[in-house]
Amino acid sequence: MSVRDGTEVILMRKKMSTKEAAILWGISGRQVSKLCGEGKIKGAVKEGRSWAIPMDAPKPADGRIKPVSEIRRPGLPLPIGISDYRLASTEYYYVDKTMMIKEFLDDRPMVSLFTRPRRFGKTLNMDMLRTFFEKTDEDTSGYFKNKKIWACGKKYRDHQGKYPVIFLSFKDVKFNTWEETFDSICDIFAKEASRHIELRTSERCNTYEKAYFEKLLSGKANLVELSSALATLSLMLHAHHGTAPVIIIDEYDTPIQQGHLKGFYDEVVGFMRNLFSGGLKDNRHLTFGFLTGILRVAKESIFSGLNNLAANSVLDTKYSEHFGFTSEEIKEMTLYYNAEDKYGEICEWYDGYKFGNTEIFNPWSVLNYFRNNCKPMAYWQSTGSNDIIGEILAEADETVYEKLNALMQGGSFLTYIDTGVIYPQIKSDPSSVYSFLLVTGYLKMIRSDITFSGDHMCEVTLPNKEISFVYNKDILQKLEPIVPNSTAVFIQRAIYSGNAAELQKYLGLLLMQSASNYDAVGENFYHGLVLGLCAALDNRYYVTSNRESGEGRYDICLCPKDKNMPGFLIELKASKQSSEDELKELSEKALEQIEDKKYETELTAKGVTNIFKYGVAFSGKKVVISE
Repeated sequence: MSVRDGTEVILMRKKMSTKEAAILWGISGRQVSKLCGEGKIKGAVKEGRSWAIPMDAPKPADGRIKPVSEIRRPGLPLPIGISDYRLASTEYYYVDKTMMIKEFLDDRPMVSLFTRPRRFGKTLNMDMLRTFFEKTDEDTSGYFKNKKIWACGKKYRDHQGKYPVIFLSFKDVKFNTWEETFDSICDIFAKEASRHIELRTSERCNTYEKAYFEKLLSGKANLVELSSALATLSLMLHAHHGTAPVIIIDEYDTPIQQGHLKGFYDEVVGFMRNLFSGGLKDNRHLTFGFLTGILRVAKESIFSGLNNLAANSVLDTKYSEHFGFTSEEIKEMTLYYNAEDKYGEICEWYDGYKFGNTEIFNPWSVLNYFRNNCKPMAYWQSTGSNDIIGEILAEADETVYEKLNALMQGGSFLTYIDTGVIYPQIKSDPSSVYSFLLVTGYLKMIRSDITFSGDHMCEVTLPNKEISFVYNKDILQKLEPIVPNSTAVFIQRAIYSGNAAELQKYLGLLLMQSASNYDAVGENFYHGLVLGLCAALDNRYYVTSNRESGEGRYDICLCPKDKNMPGFLIELKASKQSSEDELKELSEKALEQIEDKKYETELTAKGVTNIFKYGVAFSGKKVVISE
């Protein structure tokens, strides 16, 4: 029966059901029931578990969901922090990403993994996929009829609303112990089971399966039982609906990162391996699966034997335009909000990411930029934790600091990138910082060559002005575990003002404040420490290290961007168990080396006339400076 025929049959009777009212009024049956319960439909009465609605009842005003004709009116609010696709696509300015569905259905891998930085639209896209594919009592096609996917043809529309869906989000699983983490995951599965309450009494599921479902629903499944949750839920949904489900897992790697930071890494990795193996590997009760995260974590064997996994990282061309905003989408947004003259500023601050071959803007920052009357700021700065980066920097040597500083000066460098980088690599391989920085959004890939191993050799740089600001706080200030922030400020101020006495005082205080034992470290450690402090001088200086000048190679040089400001040359020496007198002599030798080797040649050639020269000698937690 057509919708028109159905409407005529309804109108011949005095009462209609919520489903029939939904046909007449063009809204969902769930919304009709809600309005009846709120007393907004005159004459509606409850008959058993359903509502009976007078045939002549007028359509109630529904201010929550707007018809398509009202969408895109001038002044739609921006969907900042909105991860509900239905809400975002009807109540807010929505950048249409539904062609991601077409790209997937054209290729249709069994399991797809999408890795992107935080706040690049992963959760909203996963909810879009859920809304498109999920079979519900509500007709959800209305959320797509004015979107690009609907115009692609019947073969794509035929998949809309046809599958049961298991949807899990681990983005908030951030606890200090494995016990708390496990309880949280139990709760997530209990809430998801309650979305499929029909399984509780399904005649197509056996007694054992229903008993298992009760445990899942109560949140009391044990470790072994919960490990098979995806496998058993998908089996039961397949049996009940006659169609294998779609499994969507958002931010799958959040508990893994937390496990690494808090000391229960092995437990969480072991659990995830079993969970994903049962639900995603050779599961005949799966139509297809989607996962999102920041890291691929492939080498953890979490996806061991999962030969049906298609991983899509920031270096891959597939799906490259579906996370974040493209330049065309930004131009449309500037037109909509009458800010065409701001396009250049948006590019300067928030463009520069490159996913595959597509230039991408940071969506979180762009939305906040428009919301704040086009005021450019580092909006992305405080949207998540970077404890992993801090851990890497705590293990880093002077080479890492020097390269990070080169980035802040607008430079680039070539480095190996492992898109399957894993957390235990951090301590064993400090150079893995560049892989972490790329996949987490702190670096941009300029060009990439694939190595024989299948990994990438990339030239990397900073994406934009926003990230230059973020580096100073979220990256270089991650030195705080070994450099207390207040002390670092005093040290930077002493360097900037040319006050050797203050510099010696606060460097000494820094070494005394730290809990680490410096007695066994050498010059390389102190070099990296001082270089990191200098690099955070608010972009007033070009900071270089180990460069040839005059007749040798200086340790650290600060060349001012304003030639009216002073330049600095710092030569470092280190010894073990030296007295104050011995350190004084060593610092004077360092100062003599600056003079003898004519290290000021580079600075004077650039027009810097006022140059401060420091000879710095360290021994354990003691420091002496000569000038």
